[in-house]
Amino acid sequence: MKYTFNFSKEGCCAFFKSLSIVWFSLTILFSANLSFSQSKDFLLLKRGANQKSQIRFYPGEDITYKSDKLGYFITDRIVSLDKDFIYLRENILRIDNIKEIDIRSKDPRNRTLRNLNALILGAGVILISVESINSIYQTESFSIDKGVGVTSAILIGTGLALLPVRYKTFKNEGRNKIQIIQMRMDN
Repeated sequence: MKYTFNFSKEGCCAFFKSLSIVWFSLTILFSANLSFSQSKDFLLLKRGANQKSQIRFYPGEDITYKSDKLGYFITDRIVSLDKDFIYLRENILRIDNIKEIDIRSKDPRNRTLRNLNALILGAGVILISVESINSIYQTESFSIDKGVGVTSAILIGTGLALLPVRYKTFKNEGRNKIQIIQMRMDN
């Protein structure tokens, strides 16, 4: 008995296509099965109705907060969340007792500001560097054009002025609300 294998282009394409369909089906099957068995509770910091300004803290994450009883910030890890209480590693908090939460590392707007700041500073430094290298290459002496110097100084100055601009804390007052969201499937 003689076995022959067809390694034509059409045969290989059909094999890889069927393999990818099987792989995709298995991935969907297992991910759908896992997603129904999980529950996700989280602490929601909400500023108005805009979803972009919402910040979430999940169990296992560190949170830095200031309570009504203490006048300074404390960092602790969230262990679990209940209807009205936040269970931390070393403390139990009511939502009403939280005065402020430090959001420097959680707020996505801070990443946008940091990236914008890096672009502005980088543009100023690159502009003055390219101008100085270009002048040395063309005239064999160091000189910077007045317009390029002013433009790069404005860019660098703007970048340095924007360095301290960040969203630092979330105050639990006014339109700002702190909520505990429990997403559980009861059997």
